[in-house]
Amino acid sequence: MAEAPIHRTARDIAREEITRAIVAAGRRQLTEAGPSELSLRAVARELGMVSSAVYRYFASRDELLTAVLIEVYTELGEALAEADRNVKDWTRFGDRWMAVATRLHRWAVDHPYDYALLYGSPVPGYRAPRDTVVPAGRVTGVLLGLLAEVQAAGRSPQPLPVPRPVHRSIAGIREVTENSIADDLLLRGVQAWGALLGAISLQLFGHLHRGVDDYDAWFEETAKRICPV
Repeated sequence: MAEAPIHRTARDIAREEITRAIVAAGRRQLTEAGPSELSLRAVARELGMVSSAVYRYFASRDELLTAVLIEVYTELGEALAEADRNVKDWTRFGDRWMAVATRLHRWAVDHPYDYALLYGSPVPGYRAPRDTVVPAGRVTGVLLGLLAEVQAAGRSPQPLPVPRPVHRSIAGIREVTENSIADDLLLRGVQAWGALLGAISLQLFGHLHRGVDDYDAWFEETAKRICPV
């Protein structure tokens, strides 16, 4: 039996639009002042609203910051998934890795403050709630999905032995993947992902200033060298 259509009222639509406007203003404020200075009052001033009206949508700075995190994680996850899908031959695992890595790099360069929010220093006094887990998982899920397909296709690199203490230490990651990826391949993937983020952070946070002249060429070669598949 088909479900009855959900009718959205004008109030529902208006609330969604205002919520999106507040989140967008929050992202702009993060760019201009940084996450520690995010303020609902400043957001209200930008939107021409009284602060009490904004508090009806977000009860605190932390709630707004959570909404921004969810939006940014979702945006990045969708961008990486699209890059992976655009490689027409799904068995070209190395090409898929490079497509995802290149899109991650381009997104980070185009959105440095969003990248810093996700992978930079923690925001003082803020603890991300469980609401952010699923959106964050969409980002790493692109990599884990690629690794699972590599293993299912019998294309895993020759494995190295994984010490038992290390096996125990990654129980949480194995649980996320439902034990669908062997320890060695899982470690290769997570280490490669960490190396990508490290390379991007070196660039965006100024640690390669005057050391690298062509960041795109440098990053592409870095991604090739650490390819886990």
